[in-house]
Amino acid sequence: MNFSFGQRSLDLSTPRVMGILNVTPDSFSDGGLHNTPDAALRYAEQMVHDGAELIDVGGESTRPGAAVVSLQEELDRVIPVVERIRAQLDIVISVDTSSPQVMTEAASAGAGLINDVRSLQRPGALAAAVSTGLPVCLMHMQGEPGTMQQNPQYTDVVAEVSAFLQRRAAECEAAGIRREQILLDPGFGFGKSLEHNFRLLNQLRTLTEAGYPLLTGLSRKRMIAGILDDGVTPEGRDPASMAAAVICAMQGAAIIRTHNVSLTRDALRVVIQTLKENE
Repeated sequence: MNFSFGQRSLDLSTPRVMGILNVTPDSFSDGGLHNTPDAALRYAEQMVHDGAELIDVGGESTRPGAAVVSLQEELDRVIPVVERIRAQLDIVISVDTSSPQVMTEAASAGAGLINDVRSLQRPGALAAAVSTGLPVCLMHMQGEPGTMQQNPQYTDVVAEVSAFLQRRAAECEAAGIRREQILLDPGFGFGKSLEHNFRLLNQLRTLTEAGYPLLTGLSRKRMIAGILDDGVTPEGRDPASMAAAVICAMQGAAIIRTHNVSLTRDALRVVIQTLKENE
């Protein structure tokens, strides 16, 4: 199943690795480490070497309670990095943004995917995404990043997340984004309790039934910390994150978004070999 990301395509019949590149000062895991174009390019080069086939560039933290970033600041953080990576590396560049102008300028700079935690619901975002001609990733989130973890409530989290994503995908198709340009993300950790997250993880295959490829991101998240010893660092969550990545891939996720590319690559090699035995 080939999926086109602008000028590059990937076969999503086996799971692929998306490396996380936060060009922010305040992301929960790596804020401030890669927030200059030179540092970001060096880290992107390392992730490609380690096995990433997509790199997700984000200029605004969406962790719970994160500060709002101005449009100009997000542009200043993201666009130079996209330009540098496109000039130097043969890799799919995803841009993690909800801002219409960032979407259009990132597309002009060489991005191949728009990854929006707000599912293109900000004013002008859907029209901007359509204008770029790029594929999109639609994510489920209950509430907004600043308040999303304040007592999230669902009657049936799997059914509600699935219904939202299918409805939003249909709205995007009606606006002009082709079905084969849409990825879905259940939004682990975005307006969901520990129980909600693990119920989604347990029933993830249900979300593949609509026929859209799934992108999942559990790397180093609080749901991982919630089942580990108190005080574990974000990096210390990596082994448990790999277990979650394997579960996602075995349940049909097409793209695994991760902070630790090399560990995820090796874990997915085991999954891919196992799935081949079932063919």
